[in-house]
Amino acid sequence: MKEIVLDTETTGLSVKDGHRIVEIGCIELDNLVPTKNIFHFYLNPERKVSDKAFEVHGYSDDFLSTKQKFIEIADSFLDFIKDKKIIIHNAEFDIAHLNNELSLVGKEKINNSNVIDTLELARNKFPGSSISLDSLCRRFRIDNSKREKHTALIDCELLSKVYINLIDQKEPTLNLVVNSENKVSGQECLDYYKKVVIPSQKEMSDHKEFLKKNLKKNFY
Repeated sequence: MKEIVLDTETTGLSVKDGHRIVEIGCIELDNLVPTKNIFHFYLNPERKVSDKAFEVHGYSDDFLSTKQKFIEIADSFLDFIKDKKIIIHNAEFDIAHLNNELSLVGKEKINNSNVIDTLELARNKFPGSSISLDSLCRRFRIDNSKREKHTALIDCELLSKVYINLIDQKEPTLNLVVNSENKVSGQECLDYYKKVVIPSQKEMSDHKEFLKKNLKKNFY
């Protein structure tokens, strides 16, 4: 089963105020394991970045002015997410911005039925607790030291690990393959075997005596 972990950065909070996307990051998961398929673009939002948004992600107007516009990457983005579940933390925010961008270029909007919101998963799992991405990383002991700023790809990497923990799946830590001798090998070699314990003659004799005594008690 393939899923997409997705995050965006924007010029501001609300699409009603004309804010646009400045970065899209996506990481593909195959049966919860990240693949090498990554979708990542910085975008020219065709407007200024708000001061508060700049404090969050650090992308300046000058930096973004040379990047592609959303219309130029819209088709490749839709192809990347096609027929896959989309994992987002606070999906309401990201989907609102993505659907606004898609609407502006005349593309079909993302259906909410294809979206899994990890914020909702965390709210149900830990009611009353802090459920920000940083808080969940601390709870699950996930190293988020690289997250000095909110950047889409780093947030996707962290969210993929948080998601695995939220759905109670153990995060894979070993790259295991089966070799020609049917032994497990990888970063570590795990040798599983059953130890056969052969009873001694005295143990066999004692066992027979035990059975005789108990059989007499049960039948006489």
